[in-house]
Amino acid sequence: MRPDILNPLFAEVTALKGVGPQLAKPLERLGLSRVVDVAFHLPTGFIDRVARDELDMADAGRTIAITLTAVDYRSSNGRGPSRVRAVDAKGNYVSLLYFGGHPGWAKKLLPTGEQRRVSGKLEMYGDELQMVHPDYVLPMEEAEPGGREAIYPLSEGMTSRRMGQLTAQAVERAPDLPEWIEPGLLAKHGWPGWREALARVHADPADTVARTRLAYDELFANQLALMLVRQSSRGRRGRALAGDGRLRDMLRLPYQLTGAQARTVREIEGDLEQAQPMLRLLQGDVGAGKTLVAALAMLVAVEAGAQAALLAPTEILARQHYESLRKLFAGLPVEIAVLTGRDKGRPREATLMGLADGSINILIGTHAIFQEAVAYKDLGLVVVDEQHRFGVAQRMMLQAKAQTAPHLLAMTATPIPRTLTLANYGEMDVSRLDEMPPGRQPIETRVISQDRLSDVVDALGRHLSDGGQAYWVCPLVEESAKSDLAAAEDRAATLQARFGERIGLVHGRMKGPEKDAVMAAFSSGALSVLVATTVIEVGVDVPNATLIVIEHADRFGLAQLHQLRGRVGRGTGKSNCLLVRSGALGETARARLALMRETNDGFRIAEEDLKLRGSGELLGTRQSGEEGFRLVDPEMLGELLPVAHDDARLLIDRDGGLDGPRGTAARLALYLFERDAGVALLRSG
Repeated sequence: MRPDILNPLFAEVTALKGVGPQLAKPLERLGLSRVVDVAFHLPTGFIDRVARDELDMADAGRTIAITLTAVDYRSSNGRGPSRVRAVDAKGNYVSLLYFGGHPGWAKKLLPTGEQRRVSGKLEMYGDELQMVHPDYVLPMEEAEPGGREAIYPLSEGMTSRRMGQLTAQAVERAPDLPEWIEPGLLAKHGWPGWREALARVHADPADTVARTRLAYDELFANQLALMLVRQSSRGRRGRALAGDGRLRDMLRLPYQLTGAQARTVREIEGDLEQAQPMLRLLQGDVGAGKTLVAALAMLVAVEAGAQAALLAPTEILARQHYESLRKLFAGLPVEIAVLTGRDKGRPREATLMGLADGSINILIGTHAIFQEAVAYKDLGLVVVDEQHRFGVAQRMMLQAKAQTAPHLLAMTATPIPRTLTLANYGEMDVSRLDEMPPGRQPIETRVISQDRLSDVVDALGRHLSDGGQAYWVCPLVEESAKSDLAAAEDRAATLQARFGERIGLVHGRMKGPEKDAVMAAFSSGALSVLVATTVIEVGVDVPNATLIVIEHADRFGLAQLHQLRGRVGRGTGKSNCLLVRSGALGETARARLALMRETNDGFRIAEEDLKLRGSGELLGTRQSGEEGFRLVDPEMLGELLPVAHDDARLLIDRDGGLDGPRGTAARLALYLFERDAGVALLRSG
């Protein structure tokens, strides 16, 4: 239960004055559904509004706040602007211009002869002063003096000024909380209390001391939660799983294990032999052979008389894992089953019975494998694929399925910089597969300008006439998902006009079975080109596809580009990746594309991505299931994370954990930053 002192912050956003259903919509689009979300919606910059009593040509180029009186109006016919002539207290003139909209609107905003407080950027037009689309025009009783004003990330229907009023209310509702930071550390950095820091950042976005304090708080709560999770998992009773090698000896592997795979298998075997449950994260670049390592781990569990479960993020991936493991284990006395939300009726019942009586050794599936109805006879090992799609809470839910705590192996193909590994997986031991299996071809990457799109289509034609298959990824359109879809549909239509019915389309709005059918047609070779939005599933495996075209590649993050590129290079043929870029490139986009051309090493790309990205989302788009950071910029991460890690360790080892005075305050931090899975675990575990 969340402590009562935090309830005002966790109220619905409609608890704020002036927020009704109408205003709740643009807030919802920004992900702000509760008061705490508004409080943590930090400004990204500021405007200095210079307060003036009279107009002065020397202020041209500045944003000013001034009292004006409208004198007359001119609205031009057709497309021209509506013009309001206004004077200051000394009789100096300025023209206020409004483009678009109804001409009567300006008259309503600035009635003649009435004073209004007006703010906007003052400009010279010839030898006259003008202001285009003032930022605000207020009646004198609502007048604002000027000064520094925060700029916020906004959605349609919101202004920075309105957002500032809402954040002020949200901060007003924030309680004073006891201090959770170690006193010596607090003094060293000169940090204010957390509530004062929150108020300061909204008042002055350039206050780096206050901003750093808030980022530190979030990282501290994160590290403390991970340590508590680890402590709880390590403290739970597990069981040793020592395999005798009989099943692995029967296995006919397609190739020798790489050095990295052999090393990782030994680490996992060592973990499984302990009674303490394994908590290991397996990082491997696209195609480094994680699935084979996981398969060997599952065989160890079966040899030791236990069951294993493999959890995949999507239905397509679950079925793909099922098919590849069936092939790999052909001829072995191992019973494998698959279970997804789509499995109904008798087949589902048979699977559930097989799990309960132990006749099924390995289960592969989506979230469906940890629903209430699914009971295992003896679950000894859980493997989670694409770890970043599952939060700590979901990892725990699956582990609760066993009488004793099962061993957990989590896998991710998203190379994660070392600082982020600590931030998101601090409770885990980490193995890295940093070698490629023999026969994997490096992918040749080229950057091509949008102007040469017709050449790209010609190259695609030659590729198809040689019997090849290709992916064509459509741009990430910032404004809305609808535009992403429209871009993909248009591209599919133009390619169909040229190449006929061999073109398929997948996008996020398709229903599961429909998407599966298109994917299956592409896998079987019935379709030659798969046009897709960025929904192409991580891990989709079509060895014959050796070309991928990514349109507007400059709009994607490095991690995402690298993931998409990994769809090819899965067979023995030479693979190519064409990054189609826009005309004008920013410096960051140029650096990203140059790095993609230069290297196929996902770990290097991940480290560079963190440096280049600045304060954008970490790891491409924010991943569902895993809590993102709201107050932490990547540039702060490297510096603050080790400090937060050590401070959390100090709290647990020296300051009495959550039961001492500092621990009571830290408990509030866990709830405030929604890392309270840690608290719940201590209660249950």
